[in-house]
Amino acid sequence: MQGWIEVALRSFIGFVLLLAIARLLVRKPLGETSQLEFGLIASVAVILAIGSIQLTIPITYLLIALVIWAGGAISITLLSMKNATFRSAIYGKGIPIMKDGKILEDNMKKQHINTDELLRKLRAKQVFQVADVEFAVLEGNGELNVLVKKEQQPITSKMLHHQIPPIKEPETVIMDGKVLNEPLATRGLSQEWLKTELKKMDAIVENVFLAQIDEYGQLTIDLFDDILQVPQPTELPLLEASMKKVEADMEQFALDTEDVEAKQTYKWCAEQMKQVHQMVSPYTKS
Repeated sequence: MQGWIEVALRSFIGFVLLLAIARLLVRKPLGETSQLEFGLIASVAVILAIGSIQLTIPITYLLIALVIWAGGAISITLLSMKNATFRSAIYGKGIPIMKDGKILEDNMKKQHINTDELLRKLRAKQVFQVADVEFAVLEGNGELNVLVKKEQQPITSKMLHHQIPPIKEPETVIMDGKVLNEPLATRGLSQEWLKTELKKMDAIVENVFLAQIDEYGQLTIDLFDDILQVPQPTELPLLEASMKKVEADMEQFALDTEDVEAKQTYKWCAEQMKQVHQMVSPYTKS
């Protein structure tokens, strides 16, 4: 076999093997992998790369090395999922760096972290003042997780006792000018509904780069032509305005009529509409 053919064949097989091994490992961003995981993956890649061009190395030797390194990486992943002790020994445990607002200098020295690095890690978490930190822990992969003091935490709607609508995952229904039927079916909608909504926006499927249905059932689109202006969804603002108008009309009818019974009925209707408006308004206001 000619040399270039063997190199091409080895490279192709090595590429396929690397993809297969990567699929068996735990999915996580590269920045979240431990030094051991990164070293094992890099070793497998180096073995495959060298084996692709070093034709003097027998295929059998490459397969033995690959089985040992890849098998070791996969075994460590599986064992760490089933055994907490093994997982702690391989990946380590979180080490407190700050506790009760105080820096633990001894732990910093043990983990070889200097003050500049601590400040840099805090800034990466949008914390620029050490006094704002209640607790900080250094994870096994070197990431610093921070809990700021209560008074420095952002205010949430729960703290204010405000009702907010539940968040529902947006569904992408058009991508690159093509309709995606499965997300439409998930929302119980059809292509006819989609085309009707697009018609309201003076758009057609072929001109839409991306279209999504938000948690309220509104359709938002982005066109291939960035110069064209896309109208914003109006369903929720119109609903808000309609509820206010009905409430105002009921109050006006109550003022205009001389019939006592009718006046009481209109007032009752206005009060009911006001309550409905208060219940629905968190959903209609973006």
